[in-house]
Amino acid sequence: MNADLFDLLWQGLLETLYMVFWSSLFALLIGMVLGITLVVTEKGGLLESPKLSKVIGTIINGVRSLPFIILIVLLLPLSRLMVGTSLGPTAAIVSLSIGAAPFLARIIENSLKEVSAGKLEAAKSVGASPSTIIFRVLIPEAMPALVRGVTIGIIGITEFTAVAGAIGAGGLGSLAIRFGYQRFREDVLIATVIMIILLVQIIQWSGDSIVKAIYKKRYKFE
Repeated sequence: MNADLFDLLWQGLLETLYMVFWSSLFALLIGMVLGITLVVTEKGGLLESPKLSKVIGTIINGVRSLPFIILIVLLLPLSRLMVGTSLGPTAAIVSLSIGAAPFLARIIENSLKEVSAGKLEAAKSVGASPSTIIFRVLIPEAMPALVRGVTIGIIGITEFTAVAGAIGAGGLGSLAIRFGYQRFREDVLIATVIMIILLVQIIQWSGDSIVKAIYKKRYKFE
């Protein structure tokens, strides 16, 4: 593999990391708000509002039902409005964030629901406010499950960047299609696949390490 192709692979990796980082951050922020809202507004929740919970759940399911490649196309005008273009890694962040947020919201919702109802009732019994229960009981208790879920979500976003590369988002996915597939360069195609696999493995290892650290700290103080 010549130096030019090495530079292309390096540039593709940097673009992929750029998209994964910012898309994960924005999707996590949106997904956390949606996931917490779903839990606290459900029937019997801290801020019970079944109608609101149902509306949010319906919207989430609607977005999740769309194939990602179609969602990207639908969001091209929004990307153009927000960042001034519909091409490139920055534009892709808009679609990636919106596409991944509902998936993360459901993961976060399920993680929060794993918290024992007894612990929430204990917090209520001492007069804790809903916000205190959410941020000092619910989220801390669900943290290991949340980290595992978010790790899965980030891996999903990494896979989405490869799909986004098919319509001009850049990154390793675009490189694999333009230089690997369309120009019949098997070496480039294999190299990009290996880099994506390694990236996913690093993300998974990082998530597992954080979970182990949380459990170690928790058991130490208990």
